[in-house]
Amino acid sequence: MPSIVRNHGPHNKILLSALLLALFGWVPLASAAVDVPMDSTGPYRTVSHPENAPSGVDAGVGPSEWTHAYANPAHNAAFPVPDDAPEWIRNGVSWLFPEARAWPLANPPFGSKTYGAAEASVTQTQFYGNALGPSVVDGVVYAESDDMFAYAVNAKTGKLIWRASPVGNNLMGNPLVIGNTVYLSAGSVAFNFANVLRYAHNPSASARGLNVSFNGIYALNRSNGKLLWYFATPGETMATPAYDNNTLFIADGAGNAFGINATTGKQVWKTHVGGMDNMSSVTAYRHNIYFAMAIKPYLYCLNESNGHIVWKGTIPGASNTGIGDVSPAAADGVVVLDATTKPQANKKAMFSNVIRAFDAKTGAVLWTRNMGSGGKIPAFKGGVPMIHNNIVYVGNPVASTYQAYELKTGKLLWTWHVPTKVAAGAGRSAPTYYKGLLYITTGQYIFVVNPATGKELHQHHIGGQFGIESPVIVGGTVYLTNSWDWIMAIPLKTISHGS
Repeated sequence: MPSIVRNHGPHNKILLSALLLALFGWVPLASAAVDVPMDSTGPYRTVSHPENAPSGVDAGVGPSEWTHAYANPAHNAAFPVPDDAPEWIRNGVSWLFPEARAWPLANPPFGSKTYGAAEASVTQTQFYGNALGPSVVDGVVYAESDDMFAYAVNAKTGKLIWRASPVGNNLMGNPLVIGNTVYLSAGSVAFNFANVLRYAHNPSASARGLNVSFNGIYALNRSNGKLLWYFATPGETMATPAYDNNTLFIADGAGNAFGINATTGKQVWKTHVGGMDNMSSVTAYRHNIYFAMAIKPYLYCLNESNGHIVWKGTIPGASNTGIGDVSPAAADGVVVLDATTKPQANKKAMFSNVIRAFDAKTGAVLWTRNMGSGGKIPAFKGGVPMIHNNIVYVGNPVASTYQAYELKTGKLLWTWHVPTKVAAGAGRSAPTYYKGLLYITTGQYIFVVNPATGKELHQHHIGGQFGIESPVIVGGTVYLTNSWDWIMAIPLKTISHGS
């Protein structure tokens, strides 16, 4: 529920602030809805540079709101600009913005000598860098980071507008931006020992993030990053909420789904379905919402207005965590989800990735395809699907491939093998379709692929690591985040020409 604010009288507030300042060196941070104790000079304070905000026509570049992870229910974060748009966005800009724990892009992952490169890379993604890509709205790039900060950066200059850390928890989502508010989701991959025992005793009743840190949705002022309100959840909310009809929708690591008033932060409804949502961001589509839960591996469809379960489906053999790490995509009356499945009985330690399409209204299974097999990968995670023009584009991490399927029939159109120089487990991010080309981030690269044939056309080396951070393309610029804790802008022509 939203935090409760006690209404002290002005005199009491002055005395309280003076006492706190004298004793502890901090005073409550006043905002429209929440008083938060914070050191006004400390490293986690909100920093604001309004002079760096875009103005004039620059403040109208890109979409006017951001309502989902990967921008929309189909997961295609591509935005053409008109011919009279500012020259800088049409031709593309280039800059690098280091976040609080930025690690040199040319370096191997921190801790690789201790954990090995593969596990260290996953750890760095989950605790240091960006787990999902940025949001770009009205000339500003917004990003959440596992470094516990959210950022607003000028899309043209790469200069910081504000930085905020409203809670001591990882911020692993894709910021939603609606009206004058930015919405963040807070949650960590961590389990405490009590959660481990809970899982050992009864896996179906297990929870992630419970009593680990402060989970939930945090609403910030879009102009300066100040906290407006927060909505606490029992389990982690690593995934990104969805927005529709002035309501936010989120699922947590304790098996709950919530509808939240986007203006007030008050609960509209709550439904307990069981299992745990890891990184399966909610999709709001045609008055229903869709998300996947791990442990009890189901894809759920709930009614937007009251949270009632409309239907649920599954993927045969889904691993206990794999299905809850994939965000479903929806378009043309179809919902698509994939998951890493358990090892095949006749092939020791061989995993598969399976994709399934459901009728969005009824949950009827339209088609199911085995995308291919391979060895164990970190965290058993599937690929995030993207839908464009009745084609599903999706990666298969266990085989390090990307594939294209007809949305309505499941016919396989092509398979592209990620180059071997990219680490095993490639194929997690959603591709981005823009002006007849497919852009894919994986490993240390961004690739350009022909969407009709699956032929690789170009590749551009960036460094660091990309997991499920997908490219956001606005006009002539590609905006990215990176697991090494960077936000970046690259001219589209630099990538599409290869380097």
